[in-house]
Amino acid sequence: MLHVTCAIIRRNNTILICQRSASMKLPLKWEFPGGKIEQGESKEECLMREIKEELGIDVTLGRELSMVEYHYPEFAICLYPFECTLSGGEPHPTEHAKAIWVDCNELLSYDWAAADLPIVQALMQ
Repeated sequence: MLHVTCAIIRRNNTILICQRSASMKLPLKWEFPGGKIEQGESKEECLMREIKEELGIDVTLGRELSMVEYHYPEFAICLYPFECTLSGGEPHPTEHAKAIWVDCNELLSYDWAAADLPIVQALMQ
């Protein structure tokens, strides 16, 4: 079971979403940015580190949302989402193919990684 954090980063009425690169697992699927929790690291520490490494930005963490457990054919994931706000920098993806700001109402127009879909649906409500 992989334990992974993700950030729902808001700026005005938009949310930052990232497209996985062609070489990653789940190639070219869209997801919220984040990453695997390392041993001895809190969920919050993990998220701050991953966002800085993958996008070069700083975020302020808000509330934690409901955890999502999802079983892909080859692995399982526990995804811990946090609401965040951008506090410094502009996103420049180092691992993802793209990072874009989208209107909340347009989230379902993207081809999401299955584990992220329950979060998208919750945000749309």
